[in-house]
Amino acid sequence: MGSFNNAWLALGLIGQTVFSGRFLLQWLYSEYKRRSVIPLAFWYASIIGALLLLCYACYKKDPVFIVGQASGLLIYVRNLQMRKRDKKEPAAESELAS
Repeated sequence: MGSFNNAWLALGLIGQTVFSGRFLLQWLYSEYKRRSVIPLAFWYASIIGALLLLCYACYKKDPVFIVGQASGLLIYVRNLQMRKRDKKEPAAESELAS
């Protein structure tokens, strides 16, 4: 049973590392662009980290942790949808102009 708990602990730590690493990613990308930018990878890292942490929270049966990660996950997915929609709209506008 101890190795099973260690696997969950490892999952939680990996999730937290991915989730926290997204801020480092955003900072380095902004430095590279010389302006504040949120790269697409930030949202993917947010989703992956939140999913891993949500799994860990469910294992721990922590309702506060579960609600926090689940609500954040919805926001990250929605931001990703909006970014994808924004990329499609200019293409649609240029097709209408032709």
